Amino acid sequence: MLKISPEYINQVKQATVPEDLFGPLQSALMLEHSTIPPYLTAMFSLKPGKNLYIREVIHSIVIEEMLHLTIVANILNALGGSPVLNNKNFIPQYPGPLPMGIGDQLVVGLTKYSTDQVKNVFMEIEEPEIPLVIPEMKSFKAAKVDYHTIGEFYKEIQAKIAELAISTMPGDPKKQVVSAFFKADQLFPITNTQDAQKAIDIIVEQGEGTDKSPAFDLDEIAHYYKFEELYKGRKIVADSDSPLGYSFSQEPIPFDADEVFNFFPNTKSDMIPPEHEGYRLINQFNFSYATLLNGLNRTFNGEPDFLPHTIGIMYDLKLLAEKLGSMNFPGKKGYTIGPSFEYVEVNL
Repeated sequence: MLKISPEYINQVKQATVPEDLFGPLQSALMLEHSTIPPYLTAMFSLKPGKNLYIREVIHSIVIEEMLHLTIVANILNALGGSPVLNNKNFIPQYPGPLPMGIGDQLVVGLTKYSTDQVKNVFMEIEEPEIPLVIPEMKSFKAAKVDYHTIGEFYKEIQAKIAELAISTMPGDPKKQVVSAFFKADQLFPITNTQDAQKAIDIIVEQGEGTDKSPAFDLDEIAHYYKFEELYKGRKIVADSDSPLGYSFSQEPIPFDADEVFNFFPNTKSDMIPPEHEGYRLINQFNFSYATLLNGLNRTFNGEPDFLPHTIGIMYDLKLLAEKLGSMNFPGKKGYTIGPSFEYVEVNL
């Protein structure tokens, strides 16, 4: 279970004008981004054409994290703020805690896909305040926990925006990002309080589900429960005999551990000798990654039509990561070179 530092909740509660929410929302932007490199690293470690269902699940979660990032930027812009994504401080240090002081001794690194990584890191990142215990048989009980979560932080933002009673958002509406890449009922302009409330609900329910269901839509399972599928190796299906209406089916999710690149954990570019071909590739990867962040910064600061170009860079990252994964790590027998997601200066 991730825990948010109380200072962020207090900042939101003490806000008296929209400007007071700029800092907390910028922090939320950093948090939403911080989960993407670990998820992508796990996905990139799956060899091309192998473990396809697992790849599909992680890819769907990454796309939704990109959606959440965009929603937070839209809310920040609507309130009159300016999102910042194009500097090295935007990226957390891996391995390490995630932004906002969350993660009770949870260290998040960049490692290959494994069920241990899913259970001990990814499910911890996405765990809701009260995770539902989805039955494998006809029994059910709710887990009892007493922590603050990112979902609770967003609910505080939601409540504060309602309390401020802003009839018309003060930000420039031309900075609002919409895209055919996302569903129109999930990414839309934030022009009033009601839009902000709806958008925050999407972030929370896609990540955590609701307190009654693992699904936020008829066919969409929240991130925590998608990862639980992968950990248990069985799909969640509708089940009329379960109190929740869902259970883990007998249909297995195949996982071939031999078809995973054995990335050296938390690879850094300075670990690779300059004369090694991997040195050029890992720096090319990081240049593409920084280009993506700079592109998002442009997208969220007055050039919303730049988003499709930016998302396309993720394909470049995939190809480069696969090339790195096929290269032996110099001096580390049995390991290959992993992506490092390090920031470099880019003029865009």
